[in-house]
Amino acid sequence: MISKLSRRSFLELSGLAGIGLAAAGCSSAPSSDRATWSMWSSSAAETKVWEDFGTYVEKQLGVRSVATLTPSSGYSTKLDLQLVSGTASLVTALNGTLIPTYAARGAHRPLDDLIAADPDFDLDDFYETSRRISSFNGQTYGIGFDVAPTVMYYNKDLLQKQGIPLPSRTEPMSWATFRELTKQLTKPGEQYGFTCAPLIGDLVSWIYCAGGNVMSADGGRSILGEPRAMEGLQFVIDLFAKDKVTPPIKNLVTENSLSNFLQGNVAFLQNGPWQVVNARKAKFDWDVIPFPAGAAGSTPRVSGTSFAIPSGVREGAELDLAWKLLKTLTSTGALDIYAEAGRNNPARRSAGSAFQPPPANLGIVQNILAGKLAGGHAYDVTTNWNQVEQLLGQDLPRAFLGQVGIREVIDGLTPRLDVLMRQHRDTVSQATARKR
Repeated sequence: MISKLSRRSFLELSGLAGIGLAAAGCSSAPSSDRATWSMWSSSAAETKVWEDFGTYVEKQLGVRSVATLTPSSGYSTKLDLQLVSGTASLVTALNGTLIPTYAARGAHRPLDDLIAADPDFDLDDFYETSRRISSFNGQTYGIGFDVAPTVMYYNKDLLQKQGIPLPSRTEPMSWATFRELTKQLTKPGEQYGFTCAPLIGDLVSWIYCAGGNVMSADGGRSILGEPRAMEGLQFVIDLFAKDKVTPPIKNLVTENSLSNFLQGNVAFLQNGPWQVVNARKAKFDWDVIPFPAGAAGSTPRVSGTSFAIPSGVREGAELDLAWKLLKTLTSTGALDIYAEAGRNNPARRSAGSAFQPPPANLGIVQNILAGKLAGGHAYDVTTNWNQVEQLLGQDLPRAFLGQVGIREVIDGLTPRLDVLMRQHRDTVSQATARKR
């Protein structure tokens, strides 16, 4: 079992050997009369949601809820330290991009045995994409609490002011149409047609819609340089550097696409429904529409987050409480709290109705996840995705600034990306061997 992974092996896999603390086999939170869980929280609105979760947990389980809240920017670092020191909570939140990382390390336990032994738990109530994001190497490592596709926000007032018909609420527009619209809506120095972050997290939706991907099917090499991926990259780069329909990038560190949109002079913003709670602060009328369709259709990135149980949680009463806590945190009742606060689309179908408009067209989120409208593509990541993101973040922004062509950037990055991808494939092979 992964929970019996040796201390040395865990430290080698985790990359935290220098810390020299206890390993995965050690206990997490030892007390079984406190429901301890960890989550990121970067605003007062988020903290209020988690406080309400705590109240709900105490009411449902009859034990004290103890939540460790950490700003999102420092969450994974703190979790790493807690895992190797044996002080992690019974249940920890994990962003979907990190589940393969923690699962491959053996830092969290597979949940399939707990699910199989619990007839009251209905995994089918969770969207298929959420289940995929929460799995690694054929095993379930997390239970989702939110999942959603990237959509396109748009400023209705701005389009109507310029006499432009509002886009279809259900039919994704083509890339060519979208490009022309952004040009029509751009008045340099005054207003702009589009904004997104010049990072792979946003670019990947265009790559998927073009039919490409970041990595090969076996995850062993980068395919960013192949024609379909390059088509998606080039399209977005052209919006920035050639068509200049985006707000000028003044500082790559502080540039914020949501902030640009909320100022009211940008027509379209690429983002997920997790920004609905912030977009509601806008002083103009806005809505959401499906992501523009490329050669492969409208298949933007679908992201999600989950709760998981560290491997250090001991069998018996401690694991029993951890499983009950995880089920409570991802129950319909808890996710109703989450959705009613407008935080994001819940991962359960039975909690979807609690995520209420505005925006008026918010229902497209559930329709996309249910396969009734447009489509979505689970965010494919590696077990070392943080390193892949960091590498891409070093050079990709230069193309957005028009300093260098995207082909030159990708050709320069590919050898280093391939090294990371091979490391990822080796890690998966090792995890597969341990599973046997």
